[in-house]
Amino acid sequence: MAENTTPEQGAPQFALQRIYTKDISFETPHSPAIFTEQWEPKVNVEITSANKLLQEGLFEVVLSLTVTTRIGDKTAYLAEVKQAGIFLLNGFNEQEMGGMLNSYCPNTLFPFAREVISDLVSKGSFPQMLLAPINFDALYGQHLQQQAAKQAGGEGGEQPVH
Repeated sequence: MAENTTPEQGAPQFALQRIYTKDISFETPHSPAIFTEQWEPKVNVEITSANKLLQEGLFEVVLSLTVTTRIGDKTAYLAEVKQAGIFLLNGFNEQEMGGMLNSYCPNTLFPFAREVISDLVSKGSFPQMLLAPINFDALYGQHLQQQAAKQAGGEGGEQPVH
């Protein structure tokens, strides 16, 4: 029996069309004096994602990472990247589409964003910054729980992930 290599009618389709850096920023407001400080940094990482429909079945997903590193009360550096991708998504139900756009696609973009942050920090003459992997499934699950609590009359708003 021959295998059917064409997608079935109505079967979910996913395809990565393009990955690109949409926006990038690196600031060292206290250089060069910060290089003389004892390197005991406090690092804060903020992560958000957004998506928009470009045309039928074609979505842009943007993963934003902001890394702020401080020595005492001084900012050593602030590195920001908006890593984006264009994804073809067809045939998913509403729940599956939410998971694809808010978990799977950001997870696909994260290694690229992590590399950009690492390169920026190294080129700024700071010790290497290696961001730990992120569980986007868990983050999306937390977001859904917050939305459900909000709809049920609970309080709280959407907060950036730290």
